[in-house]
Amino acid sequence: MSVMDLSLDIGAAEPQVGLARPRAGKARAVVIGSGFGGLAAAIRLGARGYDVTVLERLDQPGGRAYVFRQDGFTFDAGPTIITAPFLFEELWELCGKRLADDVQLRPMDPFYRIRFSDGSHFDYCGDAERMRAEVARFSPDDVAGYDSFMRETAEIFRIGFEELGDEPFGSIGSMVRVLPDLVRLQGHRTVYGMVAKHIRDERLRTVFSFHPLLIGGNPFAVTSVYTLINHLEKKWGVHFAMGGTNTLVDGLAKLIEGQGNRIRYNATVEQILLEGRRAVGVRLAGGEEIKADVVVSNADTAWTYKNLLPPKARRRWTDRKIKRARYSNGLFVWYFGTNRRYDDVLHHTIHLGPRYRGLVEDIFKKKVLAEDFSLYLHRPTASDPSLAPEGCDAFYALSPVPHLDGDVDWTEAAERYRRSIEQELERTLLPGLSDAVISSRIQTPIDFKERLLSYKGAAFGMEPVLLQSAWFRPNNRSEDIERLYLVGAGTHPGAGVPGVLSTARILDKVVPDAAAVLA
Repeated sequence: MSVMDLSLDIGAAEPQVGLARPRAGKARAVVIGSGFGGLAAAIRLGARGYDVTVLERLDQPGGRAYVFRQDGFTFDAGPTIITAPFLFEELWELCGKRLADDVQLRPMDPFYRIRFSDGSHFDYCGDAERMRAEVARFSPDDVAGYDSFMRETAEIFRIGFEELGDEPFGSIGSMVRVLPDLVRLQGHRTVYGMVAKHIRDERLRTVFSFHPLLIGGNPFAVTSVYTLINHLEKKWGVHFAMGGTNTLVDGLAKLIEGQGNRIRYNATVEQILLEGRRAVGVRLAGGEEIKADVVVSNADTAWTYKNLLPPKARRRWTDRKIKRARYSNGLFVWYFGTNRRYDDVLHHTIHLGPRYRGLVEDIFKKKVLAEDFSLYLHRPTASDPSLAPEGCDAFYALSPVPHLDGDVDWTEAAERYRRSIEQELERTLLPGLSDAVISSRIQTPIDFKERLLSYKGAAFGMEPVLLQSAWFRPNNRSEDIERLYLVGAGTHPGAGVPGVLSTARILDKVVPDAAAVLA
């Protein structure tokens, strides 16, 4: 069953029963979308005295972090790896609460197992000595290179995440100021190029360079600044939210309600209202208008500019510029439940196909659907059996694929591709899988386009190449419209849960105080 089979009334815009109503005399904020970026933005604005209304076109919060429940299984639709948990802790603290009282984050050890096509595997963890031992199993001569690589990523992390990750790039001057750091950190190199400078074994080069694929980037094209992910994982670890990632989403939604603010579901925003060049509210499907002093869009950035604002209001993000930008890959995701458990399969497995560079080029450059593939296999029931009926397992298998500029008819290709994934998993990791599957659904780039309104069905917005990062990316404070702000994967610093939460952090620096907007 496809995600598009969900019978959601996404056109309605009725207020939710029992929700707090806007409060007179307070600065009003409207947040479009309730992904992690929109929820975090609402909490931060609420903590600063804004009266906040979040508008979500689906029937529950989460955006890409939506949850599907069927046949007794719970499937997190999107993000499953939680790093930098302090970014969530901050949001709970802003509301006078503790994250640990509402959500249990379980550390993963190892973070994930990387399985090569020949059956060998590398267990990736945060312990330096164990990592050196794993590197030595593959290539003893690369241990020293691994150490030098990790020292370099620590410095890149310090600059790229700790110093610049929540800094707004609102002008070309702000970009010019960081150029010396980018030059010193060799930001002109690609992630793969940075890894290859230190490590010679091709399998290890794959192990330490695949991370950009988790945020929609081609490791052979995106700036080496994204090697900071290697150090970020080492510093804070990789975690899983018990009960599923949706427990974090539900917790954030409750924080918003606890602030006296509101989330409206089945509420589709059709237009951002303007007075001159200033955002003053939104119009919903059906014609209802909601006035606001500031508008924050957690919708896809290309969708926001192209579909919610008139062309005459846009100087920088014109239709032509949006179309000419480079976009991240699409995703094919198969969610499935089995009537048996596979206890020898870890929580996170990266299942690599026979090709690396060639497959990535097929996805990002040629935009063709290759016969081979690499997979991220998620087995949450390894940590939390409650996500499946007793004696069963819940999984999803995620495959990077071309976005919709590729010549792929997903209405025809989806089931064939799913069967290929099933056969490969049955051959390697999950024997007897075809007979064990008792619940199944899929998500293709079409679903990302039609359900999540992602331009071209790209799962992570614009590709994070150097000239589409920082100031070159759509800014957190709109360059075209006053009092319009952007959060989520499509703005700075970019995709991934830490990046998205950091986009909301930036609002504290660019959104005026509530009292100021009323003055």
